[in-house]
Amino acid sequence: MRFADIGQQLRAYRLESGLRAEEIAARLGVSRAALYRYEKGEVIKLDTIRRLAELLKISPLSLLGIGVEYFARPLAFQERLRQVEEQADQILIVGGAFCYQTATDAFDGAVGEAWTEAADAAPERLQARASADQALGLLAARKRLHAARRPTIIAILGEAALRRFLQEGVCAGLTVPERTRQRCLAAARAEAEAIAAMMESVPIGVQLGLASGVEPTGGFMVLRGRERAHVVSSPFPADTPPNGGLGVGSITAADEAVAAHQRVAEVAWRDAMKGAQAAARVREMIRTAAG
Repeated sequence: MRFADIGQQLRAYRLESGLRAEEIAARLGVSRAALYRYEKGEVIKLDTIRRLAELLKISPLSLLGIGVEYFARPLAFQERLRQVEEQADQILIVGGAFCYQTATDAFDGAVGEAWTEAADAAPERLQARASADQALGLLAARKRLHAARRPTIIAILGEAALRRFLQEGVCAGLTVPERTRQRCLAAARAEAEAIAAMMESVPIGVQLGLASGVEPTGGFMVLRGRERAHVVSSPFPADTPPNGGLGVGSITAADEAVAAHQRVAEVAWRDAMKGAQAAARVREMIRTAAG
């Protein structure tokens, strides 16, 4: 059994549910200290695993890594994604407008300002601000993790998604002051220019392409580590506010799911525009968006 993985799922559930550690421990019939030990990956008794599966509303097989994990809140999803990235040596990305692991400081700055402004205007300001701070901390942790591990990245971005990104800016749909909205639009243009530059220069360990022909209808990632691989499907890009996403993300390590998504990613990369051709197309989109 992979007790570390179970512990990570337990921590993600604690973030997802909003319950206090004492409440979760009581439902499992264990002490709060035991709960924290389980989150750290210590051995869990079989009867506790059964109760935990009931608490998470999944089958024991899913809890043991054979099934699929589902996430309805961006915050819990980001935490679980960070955990999976912690073991990844290779990341394949299909779809979306950007690759967060290589995102610019301008992107992160715009996200931080937009989330903070939106939280300060929310009815439950303190709770919204705490969620925003927690989500920003997770993004920062993912960036630090990438800088330390430097996994190989191959990303095939979607042209339609990139056009929307340029037109609507970072944190699209979030109600923010006009000054912040303009910063988000400028950050999207800066991000697209950085993407074009990486397409041309092909830095070590990073390859970016632009989907040609059929546009990706559902983005996903395949993350491979030394011991196992995961497929991640999500409607929550990195700039989704912590309490503003509507959808369900999923993560699975099932062999058949990994193999199917790997095949699709390989075909998408083979057919994608790359290098100077892709960079030229991205810069054309930037000029069009700028008017």
